[in-house]
Amino acid sequence: MADDPVRAGVPAPSPEDLQALREEIRALAAEKHAVILAHNYQLPEVQDVADVVGDSLGLSIEAAKTDAQTIVFCGVHFMAESASVLSPEKTVLIPDVDAGCSLADSITAEQLRGWQDKHPGAITVMYVNTTADVKALTDYCVTSSNAVPVVRRIIREHGPDTEILFGPDMFLGSYVAKEIAKPAAGEPTYTGTFRVWDGECHVHAGIRPADIDRVRAEHPDAEFLIHPECGCSTQAMEYVAAGDVDASGVHMLSTGGMLDYAHEQETRAKASGRRTTIVATETGMLHPLRQAAPDVDFVPANASAACGYMKMITLPKVRDCLKYGRTVVKVPDDVAQRAQLPIERMIQVGRDENAPLGGE
Repeated sequence: MADDPVRAGVPAPSPEDLQALREEIRALAAEKHAVILAHNYQLPEVQDVADVVGDSLGLSIEAAKTDAQTIVFCGVHFMAESASVLSPEKTVLIPDVDAGCSLADSITAEQLRGWQDKHPGAITVMYVNTTADVKALTDYCVTSSNAVPVVRRIIREHGPDTEILFGPDMFLGSYVAKEIAKPAAGEPTYTGTFRVWDGECHVHAGIRPADIDRVRAEHPDAEFLIHPECGCSTQAMEYVAAGDVDASGVHMLSTGGMLDYAHEQETRAKASGRRTTIVATETGMLHPLRQAAPDVDFVPANASAACGYMKMITLPKVRDCLKYGRTVVKVPDDVAQRAQLPIERMIQVGRDENAPLGGE
């Protein structure tokens, strides 16, 4: 349906075209010994044809694990770059090289270098939704779900007066600042300066407290899910942390947690009737949730919260990507080596702190 928020206005293929494209894509993937990875925000038919569906970092980690030498990354450009950084020996393809990211574009390597020059000695922490050039200048990467544990670890190791540069998502930065201002048991009180870059994702910038309040008023008995691993929910997270949104019935869940929740709700719905759940994230996530729980009505907090860049990836483009080997995303070796370090540090902190590794 053209008005389905999951599709964001992109017409659905006819059943005949859909079946033919699926068969051709799977045959090409087998012939090319390729693995197809699709982000949760992709069009439903792209998710359905993929070998693995997930968040950006999780998909890049899967790319590194696979024996396939060709990775078709159905997502935006910085995600394909991350896969190239973690799998430099593999060929990474993206079906549309123009599929960008407004959040990643909100800070350049030149801008970050200038910011660092103004604050020598500061520790740089960047959201994983950044370009490889930015990651190469970064001390630690973070995801939405592990940003607080990573920053707390930095404060413990470098001292409570450590100056920290955090970017580019100003909403996630505001959320982290509020959290570290409340020291956990045994943690030192942070007395340093926590500086936040003024960047945002054009999608989550559209999710406002008024929208959330309106949808919750329309569905007073509904639970409210916020996906802490998706860039497009960090503003809603900040609203909850600031008290601008009523926290009752709010669940901040990872991708797996959201799907586990959906399965639980499906069991309850079968026993007691249909249920409604509001979801604050990019609308593409509604597709796997609806598949997991067909008897639950998943309602977007903002039906317009769709990433047009993500929806640029279509099945014909996936087919042509495989057929013609286009378009290759390759991060130069020197940049890749430097960009890999902050990602590895984040992963190590995750292991040490038992912190989640969800991508964006």
